[in-house]
Amino acid sequence: MQQYLSFQLYGVLASWGEQAVGESRHSATHPSRSAILGLLAAALGIKREQEQALKRLSDSVAMGFKVMHSGLVFKDYHTVQVPSEDKKNKHRYTRRDELSSGKLGTVLSSREYRQDALALAAVWLNEQAGYSLEQLKQALQQPSFQLYLGRKSCPLSLPVNPKIIAADSFISALEQYPPPFEAEKKHYLGLENITYYWEKSPHSGIENYSYRVPRYDQPLNRKHWQFCSRDEYVLLATGESHVSKPR
Repeated sequence: MQQYLSFQLYGVLASWGEQAVGESRHSATHPSRSAILGLLAAALGIKREQEQALKRLSDSVAMGFKVMHSGLVFKDYHTVQVPSEDKKNKHRYTRRDELSSGKLGTVLSSREYRQDALALAAVWLNEQAGYSLEQLKQALQQPSFQLYLGRKSCPLSLPVNPKIIAADSFISALEQYPPPFEAEKKHYLGLENITYYWEKSPHSGIENYSYRVPRYDQPLNRKHWQFCSRDEYVLLATGESHVSKPR
């Protein structure tokens, strides 16, 4: 039996960032690895500039998700001030650097959010993990920093309610997790449609899957916002009619 740290992710708004191209900032239908690493890091009190601590956390865990409701798409329209192009200028590391660089222009920006999204997450330890599941559980119960669902503007609407569950697979662990809503609310959200997502790991406990896709959500360099790809495995537990195809 493998132990899994299971917890719930529900909010009025969530935003699971994908590759950002141009002025559009899309949201995936389900949590990203980088977002959950960020949530765990915030709970543990790891700051963004602590690169080694963030890598230690990333190397310690693998994860999977049970998406019960991917959420309705909500788009937020922005106008954003940006500095004019200056080939001689050094790299701007912060928003403050951008705004203090002199002449500013304006670009149009569209950002996607997910309304009423609900997912359950399972985290398990890799070999030579630098943390225990009990440490992660306690951190989620008493987080050092504010927890949010992808963006700071997306606070949790329910406590994460972490539980350590022993099971044969992460799917079995999430099936044992207590349901966050009563039957009436489940019907309203359409929670009868279930999809599972996970990363390749000897401790996932799952061999069969519907398909796999590359996802660029493995943090590579936090300072420069760089990510690399990984394979994500998908199991359509209730058919394909409700699942969005990969972009």
